[in-house]
Amino acid sequence: MKLKPLDDRIVVQPQEAEEKTAGGIVLPDTAKEKPLMGKVISVGPGKLLDSGKRSEVAVKKGDVVLFGKYGGNDIKIDGVEYKILHESDILGIVEK
Repeated sequence: MKLKPLDDRIVVQPQEAEEKTAGGIVLPDTAKEKPLMGKVISVGPGKLLDSGKRSEVAVKKGDVVLFGKYGGNDIKIDGVEYKILHESDILGIVEK
């Protein structure tokens, strides 16, 4: 299944939370933090402006982005979890 977001929405696949701390302690599922980073899977065409033109979206497919803990909507497609975010929910792009 292919998902095409509308307007300034972005589909992100969250990265898994760390299972071990820096000290090597294994964390149970209940203690893991919600992922705050993910890979952009699909990007909408941009927000429709009053002039009738669309604004350009700052991220592109394949970018790794940071997002707020409670931002966006969680969905599951074919057993894979995704998050749909507005462009304003994205805090930054992780550059390598």
